[in-house]
Amino acid sequence: MGDYASSNVPSSHSTLAEPSRWVRRWTHLVTSGGAVLDVASGAGRHARWFDSHGHPVTAIDRDADALAAMRDEPRITTLTADIEEGAWPLPADAKFAAVVVTNYLHRPLFPRLLDALAPSGVLIYETFAQGNETVGKPSRPAFLLAPGELLDVVRGRLRVVAFQDGFLAQPRPAYVQRICAILETDRSAGGEKALSPPRYDLAG
Repeated sequence: MGDYASSNVPSSHSTLAEPSRWVRRWTHLVTSGGAVLDVASGAGRHARWFDSHGHPVTAIDRDADALAAMRDEPRITTLTADIEEGAWPLPADAKFAAVVVTNYLHRPLFPRLLDALAPSGVLIYETFAQGNETVGKPSRPAFLLAPGELLDVVRGRLRVVAFQDGFLAQPRPAYVQRICAILETDRSAGGEKALSPPRYDLAG
């Protein structure tokens, strides 16, 4: 079983919860107006964030009550689904300008998440890492990323723009690992060599 925010970590289902700083930090890399997939969304702190920046959002969570908090948001589509025990609720060809995951880990989903990225799509992922068992929950190894694990997940498929693996004192003590990575388009498509490399603004 994976690590939903509603079970092993402090709930993110409050409609007043602030978006993750990591998510806010890299939002500017998402294609303007591009569709966003928010996985294990809870009540939608990140779905609302991207909606406020002009992105249509698909929010998936197993908690129907949490998703109901977004029922009046016209640009947010909610899907109630158990993505660990049930079928993946989206068509295989559904593609997104960004896939966002925070405070959630179910390793068998990694291929699905990468496959859901459109060309130039951005993966923004942040969850708990080994060491967190010393400061609180989650503490089970199944819910904690090993050192460099997210780098291994994207290696050979995505270009890493930013990666961190360490300790945060706020909003509560936690060991976290987080990545921002991009599915680069084939810059030599059509036999034309790119004149310059892509420019990913690190200033935010």
